[in-house]
Amino acid sequence: MSDGRLAASVVVGGLIRKAESDGGFAAVLAKGDSTAGSILVILTEKGGNPRFIERVLQPDGQYIWGDSPTQISGNAAEVPNLVAKRRRFDPDLWVIELDIPSAERFAAEMSAFG
Repeated sequence: MSDGRLAASVVVGGLIRKAESDGGFAAVLAKGDSTAGSILVILTEKGGNPRFIERVLQPDGQYIWGDSPTQISGNAAEVPNLVAKRRRFDPDLWVIELDIPSAERFAAEMSAFG
């Protein structure tokens, strides 16, 4: 990647370290393309109330973080089906779950980070 963007695998590694340093737990549910894969993050607090954020490539070539258009009604049992559906559509997609003390704050920080 000569355009200055961080590889997806580097971003995923950073997210995992951030979650763990904040006292949380992180798991890679699906590995995508190590260079340019999209990243879907499932944020939970104590395993409940999943919220989805994702890193999306913009037309100008930059990535931004924001709420995923894919959300569920708070039922964690729906997560595996949703992940399978997204991976069928985009096999390069990374899916990581972060169970962290303040998921809302983490999502806000990621959105501000861009």
